[in-house]
Amino acid sequence: MELLVVSVVALLASGLTLFSGFGLGTLLLPAFLIFFAPDIAVAMTGIVHLLNNLFKLVLLGRDANANIVARFGFPAVIAALAGAWLLVQVSDAAPLATYSLGERLFSITAVKLAMGLLIAAFAALEFVPSLSRIEFDKKYLPIGGMLSGFFGGLSGHQGALRSAFLVRAGLSKEAFVATGVVVACMVDAARLSVYARHFAAGGLKENFALLAIATLSAFAGVFIGSKLLQKITMQSVQTVVSVMLFVIALLLCFGLV
Repeated sequence: MELLVVSVVALLASGLTLFSGFGLGTLLLPAFLIFFAPDIAVAMTGIVHLLNNLFKLVLLGRDANANIVARFGFPAVIAALAGAWLLVQVSDAAPLATYSLGERLFSITAVKLAMGLLIAAFAALEFVPSLSRIEFDKKYLPIGGMLSGFFGGLSGHQGALRSAFLVRAGLSKEAFVATGVVVACMVDAARLSVYARHFAAGGLKENFALLAIATLSAFAGVFIGSKLLQKITMQSVQTVVSVMLFVIALLLCFGLV
């Protein structure tokens, strides 16, 4: 069941990223959260996210702006290590509260609560018009890198903040996309180096086939989406996706998944 659900979600999610406004990590993470503990789900999403971005890097990387990568990307990497370290620490914390529904016992943990709140916050950031149009001056690029990198390391949510800071950096469309891809790869590599040391025995090796299928599905979703959807923004689809993300966020906050 995990294989079917995750592969389908990866296929749809990667296609939706072309026109819904949401990133692959934002849409794929909830699918992994249904079947795996939050820390493992973040790590698995990170692997698919990195491989997908490496695929984009091969196609677009030559247009990246080296100066912006240095000013934004290097602070992002340092902060991503800190965010990933924090995730490792809270993943082992005792439950904040427990309760029962019928014969089932549910636990509200710090990591699930954090994941739920972050999913809700970044869903709002990418969907609400007044929030999605937030931009920051070029002089704040190092601060933006730190914020984007930290949340990238903690939960994988880096795209919305990265775009908010890079959009005012004076880049061409091609350089904006390519620079974002390079930074995303840097952040993913940094956070995965921390996850790997902690989660080697947590199920990643046992789920190699699932990761491979999810990655191939994501590649296929990008290809199919580019052919069929032509990168058209569809408000109705974005609304449905936002509602689903908020539902997952609530379930996580209350320990139901």
